[in-house]
Amino acid sequence: MTLRFIGTTSDQGNCPTLYDIEDTDKIVVQGERLTDPEDLAQLRDVKDSETFVVVPRELLIRFAPKE
Repeated sequence: MTLRFIGTTSDQGNCPTLYDIEDTDKIVVQGERLTDPEDLAQLRDVKDSETFVVVPRELLIRFAPKE
């Protein structure tokens, strides 16, 4: 897999950040991991291989808008 930096709303080089997976229609999202058990209990259809991150909506709107 080859990743290409798309953008970040972080001022200091910290997360959150988006990356394009080249030659696919997928992106990788870097952000703070969601770990609160009460929050996780609200999620549906979770696979063992999945994790969840929290990012500001602005990051997605700015760098990954639906075309």
